[in-house]
Amino acid sequence: MSLLKNQINDSVNVHVPMAYIDFSMLFMKYLNQHYTPPYRELVFLCIGTDRSTGDSLGPLIGYKLSNQLSKYSDIHVHGTLDDPVHAKNLKEKIKMLNEVYENPLIIAIDACLGKTDRIGFVKIGSGPLKPGAGVNKDLPAVGHMHITGIVNLSGYMEYLVLQNTRLSLVMKMAETITDGIKFSVWKLKQQKLLV
Repeated sequence: MSLLKNQINDSVNVHVPMAYIDFSMLFMKYLNQHYTPPYRELVFLCIGTDRSTGDSLGPLIGYKLSNQLSKYSDIHVHGTLDDPVHAKNLKEKIKMLNEVYENPLIIAIDACLGKTDRIGFVKIGSGPLKPGAGVNKDLPAVGHMHITGIVNLSGYMEYLVLQNTRLSLVMKMAETITDGIKFSVWKLKQQKLLV
């Protein structure tokens, strides 16, 4: 669970019709900026746990992406419902990613808390995210890019807020992000075929 301070730029409201198209356009902008040599592989690191509704966004996305992107040999997904990436194993997963893959571009995905009027927005940004910051955990920053979904309100009793987050919102965000990534990867592969 991450905490975002600047939640205005480069975000998509999942309640807007066809939000995955808006997400895909924004995601492609960042991919085109970052996915350049020497990066050779894309790694989606989906952070969170299936034991908390509010923090299940990452594993839900990982579960969906692992099924939909398995046909690509240069795209990898870590952090699923069956094998989540969370506070207890994050350090070892980061170490493993850097050992197993050759120059991976790591895209970290996590849920976060934010302001009331930003709940339901998905933000894409450059650089790492700091998992656990929203619930006062000291975990290593990770990612060359990050995607965060604002699932609930920050500021008070964060653990309780996470437990009382609506599953319907988390599912809608997971579907928007997954569909947007799937569409973006397809476009990325088409671009490479045309070059």
